Amino acid sequence: MLAHALAGKDARAPGNAVIERGGMTQIPETMRALELRSYDGGADSLVLAEKPVPRPGAGQVLVRVAASPVNPSDLMFLRGMYGLRKRLPVVPGFECSGEVVASGGGFWARYLVGHRVACAAPPDDDGTWAEFMLARADHCIPLRRETDIEQASTLIVNPFTAWALLETAEELRAGAVVQTAAAGALGRMIVRLAVVRGIHVISVVRRRGQAEMLEREGAGHVLDSSEEEFDERLVELCTRLRATVAFDAVAGELTGRVLRAMPAGSTAVVYGALSLEGCVVDPRSLIFERKRVRGFWLSEWLSTQGALRKFRVARKIQGLLGDELRTEIRARLPLEKAAEGLRQYAREMTGGKIILVPGLTAGQET
Repeated sequence: MLAHALAGKDARAPGNAVIERGGMTQIPETMRALELRSYDGGADSLVLAEKPVPRPGAGQVLVRVAASPVNPSDLMFLRGMYGLRKRLPVVPGFECSGEVVASGGGFWARYLVGHRVACAAPPDDDGTWAEFMLARADHCIPLRRETDIEQASTLIVNPFTAWALLETAEELRAGAVVQTAAAGALGRMIVRLAVVRGIHVISVVRRRGQAEMLEREGAGHVLDSSEEEFDERLVELCTRLRATVAFDAVAGELTGRVLRAMPAGSTAVVYGALSLEGCVVDPRSLIFERKRVRGFWLSEWLSTQGALRKFRVARKIQGLLGDELRTEIRARLPLEKAAEGLRQYAREMTGGKIILVPGLTAGQET
């Protein structure tokens, strides 16, 4: 398990080990990291490399990474299809949890030393799939003592997105929402969080097995888009529940099918493109029924929130990580097995998260 992996890190070769003596952490000169060398998606584009451990500058901290998940946004980034491209070679990974072991100066950065944190990767530097990473101190979230370090590695991308999307639905005064890709980690969070907020959710999946899984978890309205009566049932539910907001992670033709079923004046919020296709929407819906399509990017949303606001939301999210905002974890893999894990996750995203654990070595994966 993760605790064993962290304890086992100090038993590795002396040149790479983090050695703790008298409560002080000695930072090694080098580290292992996954390095992206091409955006072509080829087998050799991601390699395990030995790199110098970076040193933090003013306002930055050095984080010893405990765990980092693989998200759909990571897969898009690896293909060069995400909203930003970094100069290659670069370490991928958008979020992680770990311990702050060094500061480059500044009140908040110095305060964080010795604390467990969840953090986001900087937009213009290496990411989280490494033994150590640099993070802006103000992009780190101190963890409560009771917060599980593994769950904390998934604290930012999905929980904040679920929180922000449901806030959007409330701002638009939706009686209910429709969501696509509902069987994924984020979709399941939205279902659970919506129950707490008293919002009805119509969950769209693409296989009967996914529908049955959501129904076992208590989802109230689940539709399989592969069934013949899907469109008819979607229209009926959207009308009866007044579902005027959709959260779409798929894009392609499904965006138009969902929006077409919704009442006049509805809004489709597109936050993903799992189909790898552009949204196909009937212009008559936009012209004659006042329907809209808009995008959502978590990075942009976070940039509009004040520091105090983000801190308060993060505290609330931490309290829900063990329940409404929990992440099901399918496998914990060392960096050496990352390529295998990426292929497994890309084939089936609804079976739980793949977590990369730098402290694990080959043979310790679970």
